[in-house]
Amino acid sequence: MSRPFDTRRAAGAVRPSPVFLLIVLLTVVGGVVAWEAELTSWQAKLGVFVFVVAGWIVSLSLHEFGHAYSAWRAGDREVELRGYLTLNPLKYAHPMLSIGLPMLFIALGGFALPGGAVYVHAHNFSPRVQRTISAAGPAVNLGCAVLLLAVVRFAGSEREHPAFWFGMSFLAFLQITATVLNLLPIPGTDGYGILEPSLSYRTRRSMEQFKAYGLLLLLAILWVPALNRVFFTVVNHLFELSGVSSDWAAYGSYLTRFWNSF
Repeated sequence: MSRPFDTRRAAGAVRPSPVFLLIVLLTVVGGVVAWEAELTSWQAKLGVFVFVVAGWIVSLSLHEFGHAYSAWRAGDREVELRGYLTLNPLKYAHPMLSIGLPMLFIALGGFALPGGAVYVHAHNFSPRVQRTISAAGPAVNLGCAVLLLAVVRFAGSEREHPAFWFGMSFLAFLQITATVLNLLPIPGTDGYGILEPSLSYRTRRSMEQFKAYGLLLLLAILWVPALNRVFFTVVNHLFELSGVSSDWAAYGSYLTRFWNSF
């Protein structure tokens, strides 16, 4: 019989780092600046840029924390020793590849590459627990998207504080792109991690060599025009299920990439 989960111990293990709290503060500051700005002003572009970029880093940290916390609850205590329960984005693999590269792609094309990584001993757990650990990250992105879109749907306005609402819509759009990308069953993604326990040992071994190239495969999908159109058609459809127009996300993307106004 398993012991009941100790919520007090969990509360002690989870310690949000000053770095994470600073990024949360930056997100709030960006949101306030966007809230007070006229839509066509530089203040709006600056506020939305800070709000979206900092907000994306917050969601990236929550995504990786979801993996780590699921593993910790399953018994992997190394995630605490590695600092994964602090929500510090600098703890989640290489800062440039995990944070810098996704930021670059948001700036260039308006889509969010999966960033970050936590190393957990998932192979020590049952297939069900392995799937739970892999699914925890995309579930966080999906939850963020639902929450953001619910707020926009019921409180957003094109007439009052539009820069803020457009920026929040774009941040929600990025959460959906991250959810869909992460769930693609490509070696190295969370989608493959969900599928992997169901594969034979021989298949898992043969696919292991491709995990290091998962990011390149995702880039190939996004760079092939036909696949890119299919991908964003799916993302836009999922976005508009909320009742929020995808035009709002497009306006938010434009404000985020303020240098296009030069």
